[in-house]
Amino acid sequence: MGRYITISTKVKKEIWEEAKRLNINISSVLRKALENEIHRKRLELINRLLDDLKPELDKIDISRVVRHIRKDRETR
Repeated sequence: MGRYITISTKVKKEIWEEAKRLNINISSVLRKALENEIHRKRLELINRLLDDLKPELDKIDISRVVRHIRKDRETR
């Protein structure tokens, strides 16, 4: 099991009371929310990197790449 740290946050008392009343596992919800946000931010970063690479990728002649792959496969 990985190492854990404790993170604390402040929420309105009414929210905390309602969560407890509804039997919501606050730790689990916060953990999942943080994991989801990390995933979302990583996807944003990947999309930005792809946008930066797009001009270079657009220069690649796909038909030429396909020809080279086919030629390589034929020599095997």
